[in-house]
Amino acid sequence: MPEASKPTFLVDAYADPVLVRIEGRASFANSGSLKDFFAELIKQGKTRFVVDFQQCTSMDSTFLGVLAGAALDLRRQTPPGTLTLTRVGERNLELIRNLGLHRLATVDAGSFPMNFDGAAQGLDTKAKTEIESARLVLEAHEHLISADAANAAKFQDVMAFLRNRVDPR
Repeated sequence: MPEASKPTFLVDAYADPVLVRIEGRASFANSGSLKDFFAELIKQGKTRFVVDFQQCTSMDSTFLGVLAGAALDLRRQTPPGTLTLTRVGERNLELIRNLGLHRLATVDAGSFPMNFDGAAQGLDTKAKTEIESARLVLEAHEHLISADAANAAKFQDVMAFLRNRVDPR
């Protein structure tokens, strides 16, 4: 079975907090399903989420922007919800801090006192159109700019390209 068919995000939507376990690379190609998962569970009233990075081999800015968006949505809840990023390796921690996500979520680089074995249901990655993908990436990067205004300079070229792609007026 090819690597691409293996779920990247394993979840336990019934746990409190809700558990998300990353298996492999988290990227723009598979972050749409995670974004939809967060949105649906927040809509259902879930307010506590823990994301386990122990098996995360790499991640890109779109994935981090999806996490930033979830953290922002959780902060708007009454009472405010929480997003905890746990068992984050050194390289991933560096990326999280460089993009300011640590300002929106609790980051635990050590061992979070939970069993993540219950996060076994895989999220399906559904194919998106080119425009849907561009919107996802654009929105994710807007969330990163909300997390840290310094990100605007880092992503100005990609933002301009994506805005033109989404709305070419």
